[in-house]
Amino acid sequence: MYAMCGTDCSECNYKEKMNCEGCHSKKGEMFWGECKIAKCVINKGYKTCAECLKFPCVDLKEFAYDAEQGDNGLRIENLRKLL
Repeated sequence: MYAMCGTDCSECNYKEKMNCEGCHSKKGEMFWGECKIAKCVINKGYKTCAECLKFPCVDLKEFAYDAEQGDNGLRIENLRKLL
């Protein structure tokens, strides 16, 4: 299962470590706070960022390439597979 941003939940360290239920079930209210990417997806009525006409947007790119939490764009590539 992919998160709304394309993160592969099956490979995420936080799933078990923080008992994360994922952004779909938590509606963007994550253990660390509100996820602006998930909230954007929800507000637009989509399941993932891949459905958006602006995909990949600036916010998603910044998140995907973030020095601490990014994955060098892997989440974007995961979402491209859904297109």
